[in-house]
Amino acid sequence: MKKAAAIDHFGSQVKLAAAIGVSQAAISKWPDDVPELRAYQIELLTEGKLKAVSPLLPNPQTAA
Repeated sequence: MKKAAAIDHFGSQVKLAAAIGVSQAAISKWPDDVPELRAYQIELLTEGKLKAVSPLLPNPQTAA
């Protein structure tokens, strides 16, 4: 999941931070990709509207 997509969904870094219980400063330190566990948290909060693992990329859990 891309950080920009998560921010766009929630409307701002501040709103995203509030939704997942971290500071806005923490969000600003993320790289372009949302950290894995936070991505799964966001997927749950958005009821699957944002996906933790892109369907276009191989799933690391199923890749051999």
